[in-house]
Amino acid sequence: MPASVSFNYIFSVIYAKEHSLMSTRKILVTSALPYANGPIHLGHLLEYIQTDIWARFQKARGHECYYVCADDAHGTPIMLKAQELGITPEQMIAQTNIEHQADFAGFAIHFDNYHSTHSDENRAFANQIYNKLNENGYIKRKTISQLFDPEKQMFLPDRFVKGDCPKCGALDQNGDSCDVCGATYSPTEVKNARSVVSGATPILKDSEHYFFDLPAFSQMLQDWTRSGSLQEEMANKLQEWFKDGLQMWDISRDAPYFGFEIPNAPGKFFYVWLDAPIGYLASFKNLCDKTGIDFDSFWHLDSTAEIYHFIGKDIIYFHSLFWPAMLHGAGMRKPNAIFAHGFVTVNGAKMSKSRGTFIKARTYLDYLNPEYLRYYFASKLSSSITDLDLNLDDFSQKVNADLVGKVVNIASRCASFISKRYDGKLSATVAEPQLLAEFVAAGDSIADSFEHREFARAIRDIMTLADKANQYIDAKAPWVLVKDDSKQQEAHDVCSMGINLFRVLMHYLKPVLPLMAAETEAFLNTELNWNNYQQALTNHAISPFKALMQRVDPVKVAAMVEASKDNLQPQVAAKAEASKTVKVEQQSLNASTEREPIAEKINIDDFAKIDLRVAKIVKASAVEGADKLVQLQLDIGNGEIRQVFAGIKSAYSPEQLEGRLTVMVANLAPRKMRFGLSEGMVLAAGPGGSDLFILSPDDGATPGMRVK
Repeated sequence: MPASVSFNYIFSVIYAKEHSLMSTRKILVTSALPYANGPIHLGHLLEYIQTDIWARFQKARGHECYYVCADDAHGTPIMLKAQELGITPEQMIAQTNIEHQADFAGFAIHFDNYHSTHSDENRAFANQIYNKLNENGYIKRKTISQLFDPEKQMFLPDRFVKGDCPKCGALDQNGDSCDVCGATYSPTEVKNARSVVSGATPILKDSEHYFFDLPAFSQMLQDWTRSGSLQEEMANKLQEWFKDGLQMWDISRDAPYFGFEIPNAPGKFFYVWLDAPIGYLASFKNLCDKTGIDFDSFWHLDSTAEIYHFIGKDIIYFHSLFWPAMLHGAGMRKPNAIFAHGFVTVNGAKMSKSRGTFIKARTYLDYLNPEYLRYYFASKLSSSITDLDLNLDDFSQKVNADLVGKVVNIASRCASFISKRYDGKLSATVAEPQLLAEFVAAGDSIADSFEHREFARAIRDIMTLADKANQYIDAKAPWVLVKDDSKQQEAHDVCSMGINLFRVLMHYLKPVLPLMAAETEAFLNTELNWNNYQQALTNHAISPFKALMQRVDPVKVAAMVEASKDNLQPQVAAKAEASKTVKVEQQSLNASTEREPIAEKINIDDFAKIDLRVAKIVKASAVEGADKLVQLQLDIGNGEIRQVFAGIKSAYSPEQLEGRLTVMVANLAPRKMRFGLSEGMVLAAGPGGSDLFILSPDDGATPGMRVK
């Protein structure tokens, strides 16, 4: 039996046997809903690329899989921004929806449906779930005191209040937490409070609010969070909530508010986080109504369909506590699992507008191939929640080395010979059936990696195969063989073998690189799918080869970064034009260009008392209960270790700090904080938020060295 017949026959039999045993699954996949008051940026895209790859993989395996999403379109920020722009909230969210969908499409992210939480379907489901919870006794009413803006005649959410920290006295802090000491508190505790909206001094005003009885679901939630529906690290993190005891959840907001009015409660609106996750149901229902899909077969309490939410780790509480409790209390099914991922950093730091690393999706698309980013993210993604760093140098090198230098190189080295010397037709013989069998056999483990969201492992395995393919071509050297008339058949077989190896690799990469896969299918005149990649292409005509991917151009990367530095300039101008008096609001949006006032003057003797020392960060860790603080263990020389609490978490994750040198005020009197004793101060500079930089000494400095 010829080698080609033997290989095709064996693998077609094996595949048919395995495929017959693989039952078709019904899967609904969602990503978190992007907020409708701003553009998509690279930090957002990690999640949607991750989800899209997984959904594409499931569809390629033959499962009934749907990927839906929507804009999160309600809340005070949207209402205020629309007022600022001089348009209605409906007009603003409609335009944002168009822009979001265009950005996602630009990155080949394919939703089966993309909707909005400001929809008839979402209103119906929000009312249905609320009414059920109310009927079942899970809605409570309580009068609370809130800060009220007397000029704008509106209650102020936490982040629309600024003032002095009630714990440490730090100036100009947010209404719910202090960036300096890390304390959390109620807006009513803030000293010298002022409204971010108008600058007015808020007053206290009572209002009856509606609360969801989250504590009633404590045992159910403890069982569910430990059921395997969450990653272990997320399940462990949620134990903090149970340890402190679950609290009643305020689900109402007072008018004026852009959202859905609560049934039978005039002037009361659903808090945005109540109807946001309900948007998953609404978007899917909208799809079902348009296509005839059976909605209940997915969302009925006894459904065997699988439902998965992909989200960022910062919203795990809403999805893993509030959302399943709402569904359970309303008599509805819960999702099978919630997959959380970490944040995106760029060049080792939080995305920064001043450094040009806060890159919008549209800015990226103006300069670079979207599949560069899809591949790079896939090469770094695992099932864990660790942050992912987009190092732009590594990004360029990896794409150029892997995709251009390895994968595309296989086809480009072989295709020209097939077209020019062999009439564009592959050989009838599989030259190395065992090598091709090895490539095909790897499909099971690669599929397992995709299934379990271990994309980085799948990419490593694919690139290992790509190396073997290039090694095979190097060893056979078809460019030498074609010069010998007696070895024309061998050259034909070798080049055809290379094309078949390339085809298997592109089959595995199709969920990651759908655009390049489509071009490959046109080049090979065959579809890449799980039903046919096991059979080699023999006596098969291919089209002339065209370059499938260009190398990353460092000039374009630099231009993209430079363009991103200007992203906020039009916004600053627009805000200044819209209102020259709301300086406080501009500061809250990091758009103010005014300097902080100069502090009280000191003399040279005062300054001479400051002892600045080089310190090595030997350990850095997050501070439980503090959003902004990082706990540092600093080596200041001679074996002396100091503990310092620094409010720099907005700019650095703890793992980015360990091992670095910095400068500290070594003779600052120790200060007792609720988290422990702080024995110094790390020096940092910048406007705040992500644009905050610890002062690092020059190379060659050692711990304990005095800075003069």
